[in-house]
Amino acid sequence: MADGFTSAIIPLMIDIDNKTSLEVNNTLLENIANDVTDKDIELIITTNDEIRQINKEYRNIDKPTDVLSFPYEDMPMTPLGSIVISQDFVLQKAQELGHTQADELTLLFIHGLLHLLGYDHETDEGQMRQEEERLINELNLPKSLIVRTQGI
Repeated sequence: MADGFTSAIIPLMIDIDNKTSLEVNNTLLENIANDVTDKDIELIITTNDEIRQINKEYRNIDKPTDVLSFPYEDMPMTPLGSIVISQDFVLQKAQELGHTQADELTLLFIHGLLHLLGYDHETDEGQMRQEEERLINELNLPKSLIVRTQGI
């Protein structure tokens, strides 16, 4: 996978709480985030059971999901927010769609990151899809995220 991003002078930090055995390319994710924000981010990688509990508690939806985003209040020196990704969805979608786990994790990170930045594919006029497509193309990632979220 090509990494077309360059780090900022003062790169942001992604605080990763990986509760699984999934491998994470922290440098790649930081480079992606640096392309769109200068704020730190918390990334939690967990299981379907835990993401289901979080989804139920914060969204009243009692089922697991692939990625959740929780933006923080926009104040100086505060992180942008938290992204929670289900390892189970990463493994399942990577196998189902025939690409690597690293690519799937990166796709979900991009999706969650754009939600932290205020994009909302359910209410906007395609702006989130355009930004996802830009990032996916720059990184030469599989187009599966764009294809599978059309019409959502």
